[in-house]
Amino acid sequence: MSQSKALFDLSLEDARARHAVLVKDIRAHDKAYYQKDAPEVSDADYDKLRQELEALESQYPELITAGSPTQTVGVKPSQSFKKVKHAVPMLSLSNVFSEEELEDFIGRVRRFLGLSEGEPVELLAEPKIDGLSCSLRYEDRKLVVAATRGDGAEGEDITENVMTIKDVPKELPKDAPDVLEVRGEIYMRRSDFERLNKAQEEASEHIFANPRNAAAGSVRQLDSLITKSRPLHLFAYGVGHIPVKYAKDQFHIIQTLKGWGFKIAEQVELFDSTKALIKNYQLLLEKRADLDYEIDGIVYKVNRLDWQERLGFVSRAPRWATAHKFPAEQAVTVINGIDIQVGRTGALTPVARLEPITVGGVVVSNATLHNEDEIERKGVRIGDHVVIQRAGDVIPQVVQVLEEKRTGKEKVFVYPERCPACDSLAIREDGDVVRRCTGGLICPAQAVERLKHFVSRLAFDIEGLGSKIVEQFYEEGLIKSPADIFILEEKNASLDTPIREREGWGELSEKNLFDSINERRNIAFNRFIYALGIRQIGEATAKRLAATYGSLDKLKEAMEVAHDRESESYADLLAIEDVGPAVADDLLGFFAEAHNRDVLKDLEAQLNIEPYEAPQVADSPVVGKTVVFTGTLEKMTRPEAKAKAESLGAKVSGSVSKKTDYVVAGGDAGSKLKKAQELGVLVLTESQWLELIS
Repeated sequence: MSQSKALFDLSLEDARARHAVLVKDIRAHDKAYYQKDAPEVSDADYDKLRQELEALESQYPELITAGSPTQTVGVKPSQSFKKVKHAVPMLSLSNVFSEEELEDFIGRVRRFLGLSEGEPVELLAEPKIDGLSCSLRYEDRKLVVAATRGDGAEGEDITENVMTIKDVPKELPKDAPDVLEVRGEIYMRRSDFERLNKAQEEASEHIFANPRNAAAGSVRQLDSLITKSRPLHLFAYGVGHIPVKYAKDQFHIIQTLKGWGFKIAEQVELFDSTKALIKNYQLLLEKRADLDYEIDGIVYKVNRLDWQERLGFVSRAPRWATAHKFPAEQAVTVINGIDIQVGRTGALTPVARLEPITVGGVVVSNATLHNEDEIERKGVRIGDHVVIQRAGDVIPQVVQVLEEKRTGKEKVFVYPERCPACDSLAIREDGDVVRRCTGGLICPAQAVERLKHFVSRLAFDIEGLGSKIVEQFYEEGLIKSPADIFILEEKNASLDTPIREREGWGELSEKNLFDSINERRNIAFNRFIYALGIRQIGEATAKRLAATYGSLDKLKEAMEVAHDRESESYADLLAIEDVGPAVADDLLGFFAEAHNRDVLKDLEAQLNIEPYEAPQVADSPVVGKTVVFTGTLEKMTRPEAKAKAESLGAKVSGSVSKKTDYVVAGGDAGSKLKKAQELGVLVLTESQWLELIS
């Protein structure tokens, strides 16, 4: 059974507990990979983690959060380099791992564009180079800036270092545009990597784990002379933006770049059937070991540029491209024990402690077991020999138990009925696979995890308050609630041993911490909502709540009234996309708790929570308007219509109310059209809607 199918056996609570672990671990590996050039896992393993995360969020959209790696790209640029804003976002790619998932990707493209089954979708297939992504900006046909991907919006300025790479044209021919951003992958050949490591070893210098690490580490040197001494290369694979006259389609872009002097990877071809794509995948997988550069899969891109434009983007990736990754690696080891971890929502998650084993060059010693039903289903016992598969994390998955290796000494694991962190009762509600601690705020594990969530990257994003620091400050009583973070500087002044005098700290690091905290006293309303860690309120739902209510005061007022399930306020809450009764109950439950209202009051005293402002789109007549689509649309698909409306600053709702501004009615419109007419809401045909937004 595939990972995505296996997830259908999980309850929402179990899925949420697993989601929290995945987000935390992937973020840690992103930092190790992008900032430190020292990944702790292989790319195949990392991709398996992302695959599991995407499968979870596909089945449980309410889990999608601002902290989810599916909504962001990379990590913040290192402070060692100047920051560069990309003129066009430098996004990541979604992944597929099988023929079935590839067919699903093509199917999504067809459905979004409204194509018939018989109409071919031509895809460009190119090897996915395992290196460091780079953006090259040319002005007046001269290279002026080179930058890393960073977080997709901002990267690190590595211009001086990239200037030393021979493959990178410093000046373009006269037929090139005046302004051009070229995207490429900096890599190191395997043969050069082996020679470099041999030289490093002889000089008693750092030994690189693989060619990708060597390339990334070399290009991010503060001394460009070191970069110049390293054998680096670059393959161009696309552009950030290119005038229409220079490109007919994606394949033409590649050929044009080649004509302008850029190196292009081999095996770049066009295909129009899944069968041909899979055949090419197998051929390249077989050739992989013979190539002099590392590849970890194949990238597929919709060839037609007009289709690319219509498909657009999701949070972190284009809808018109995906990466078909090569298989992950497996190994056999022994389960020495099983521990229980407690998440911020109280979920008890079992983790297997493994006999350490090397998988793909990385030593792993932990594996997730998901929940007690999963332990029973797989028949996992302490002492078992198991097949593990690294899925992009130091905590891999247990694939199966090797029962034939049992000796009779293995022990059945008894799942605890009390929380290991606070000894409160851990209960499992009917129909749920997650056992949850009932300790709430008295449970230190939950309190610490909530604080970690509060300061996480896509919540308050407070640099210097990493997981270990939060745990340390909590244990010492410096931070017990979110508001304590913002009085930490004041509290520190009266401590016998201030932070700067502690091990690992100094005056500068202490100052940087307080500066980072103070910078976050102004916080966007949607980020504030997400930071509260309300169950089922992820990043996407937090944005919709912020867009609907505008400010914290209005949200609190609405939640107070919405406790009456017959009220208009409750109906308005359910009208928000992806907010069903279960999500509404969690939201209302949060605001009903006195201790949560106290937390909000304390935070409001310390913060300026900025009211939500709708995206400002030039000349858009629908900014801030609420739109409902109903019936069958003919000129665009429903997902395309929704994406277009949201890109213009409109709010798309799933139900009609007095607050709806427009109902766009296609063919066979039913109850929503009738309700709009009863309420006097303006009803537009699809053609009228397109005329309005054009």
